Amino acid sequence: MEISVDRSVFDAAYEENTAPWVIGEPQPAIVELEKAGGISGAVLDPGCGAGEHTILLAKLGYDVRGVDFSAPAIERARANAADQRVDARFEVADGLQLTGGPYDTVVDSALFHVFGPEDREKYVRSLHGVCRPGATVHVLALADVERGFGPRIPEAVLRDAFGGEGWRLEEIRLTTYRGVARGERAEALEVEDGAHVDLPAWLADVTRL
Repeated sequence: MEISVDRSVFDAAYEENTAPWVIGEPQPAIVELEKAGGISGAVLDPGCGAGEHTILLAKLGYDVRGVDFSAPAIERARANAADQRVDARFEVADGLQLTGGPYDTVVDSALFHVFGPEDREKYVRSLHGVCRPGATVHVLALADVERGFGPRIPEAVLRDAFGGEGWRLEEIRLTTYRGVARGERAEALEVEDGAHVDLPAWLADVTRL
């Protein structure tokens, strides 16, 4: 299962407004995670995209930083924050070479699952380097258990990635990830073009040791 999507694909998706993961609101699973008390302290939102989760958390008073390696994504995130009159921090940064922190919570919404095996290892090491001991990493990733689209992964990939030294995998549970189905994807799921669909996803909770 080789993934690791090229940066140009992401840049084009934001420039052409075709990103199926941009739904104009935070992911319901992340909203519920926050309501359940799963987020605290200094927060990192890696692969923040259009900034929905950074903006949500900034509104709620969290010390949060959103980063993405796509400059068009960060431009859009900053514009979204300005439109909502939210003082949110965004930076262009590579998830494989994170800096800053240390962070108490990481909220990864659909970044982990785009990496191939080698980049996945780099990403996990990068996360470890910016998280303080005891920090919690939440990973929301598309699951390969039902019909869907995008870079879907088996549960074992998460277990392997966070099952080694320096981490304690607390839980992986099945939830949903909301996306936009267009064209062939909409036809395959038998929904209208441009419809929002809730796809099966894993939500992993991991502690940095």
